Amino acid sequence: MPIPILLALLLAGGVVLFFIGLSRAPEVDTAAFVQERLNEYEGVQEKPLTLEEMELQQPFVERFLRPTVARLGAALSRSTPAKQRADLDARLQLAGRPANLTPEDFGVLRLIAAAAGAVVGLLLGLLLANPVYLVIALALMAILGYYAPVLWLGQKVDGVRTEIQKALPDALDLLVITVDAGLGFDAALDRVAAKYKNALSDRIRQMLREVSLGRPRQEAMDEMGRSAGVDDLHNFVQAVIQSEQFGTGIGKILRIQTDEMRRKRRQRAQQLGAQATLKMMLPMIGCVFPTLWIILLGPAVLIIMRPR
Repeated sequence: MPIPILLALLLAGGVVLFFIGLSRAPEVDTAAFVQERLNEYEGVQEKPLTLEEMELQQPFVERFLRPTVARLGAALSRSTPAKQRADLDARLQLAGRPANLTPEDFGVLRLIAAAAGAVVGLLLGLLLANPVYLVIALALMAILGYYAPVLWLGQKVDGVRTEIQKALPDALDLLVITVDAGLGFDAALDRVAAKYKNALSDRIRQMLREVSLGRPRQEAMDEMGRSAGVDDLHNFVQAVIQSEQFGTGIGKILRIQTDEMRRKRRQRAQQLGAQATLKMMLPMIGCVFPTLWIILLGPAVLIIMRPR
């Protein structure tokens, strides 16, 4: 048999067998098959999860630590006066709300820091192998840990206030220029907030956001001046509010406040320059003078101590 005829017969037989296999293949539910494969890839279980299984799938922090901190913070909040909580919340807000801390979270943080300090003090006392030192180290480290978050928060608040104090004269200069150029007071404040990236611009931006949400501007500005804790900013805000109440031109008030801020900044620079001499006395007395005494009197002491 010629080779072409043989190849043609083989090809025809393969096509016939292929169609016979398709006709005998079991019928498959395409929708069920696709859903089964999707369940395998997505990890969908046929049996719905129970509430306990859903809780166990959450991270340990969300499952145990956060509810514990919330319950402990609520217990501390009930035992803390409302005014003290409000003051602490204002300080946290001024500091930029670090780690999204609430007053309740901050109270829990102090307890955790005190416990950590107590553990460190206990280890130090065990190393010293003295019961008296152990009790002293335990008490001191616990007290230090309890007040360390307060010192940390105070440092952040002081830094924010210093930043506002330094940025205020430049911001007022730009405010005067924009108002003299024809912008309204709100638009000028918005331009100042967009120009600078510091604590003062953040406070102005927050105040403008509150005004846009419907809060009266004088009330929002007064809150900004009081909550910042900076006397110069508070005086400026009060001057602007009084000018609006009495109908005085805002440009004149801004120029007066700008001149006053420049004068105060120059006075602070002169005061810091005058204090520099006094601040240099400590390193001179503690470091320079002992070295000079050793160099000058050292040979004489060695001669006196030499045996004759």
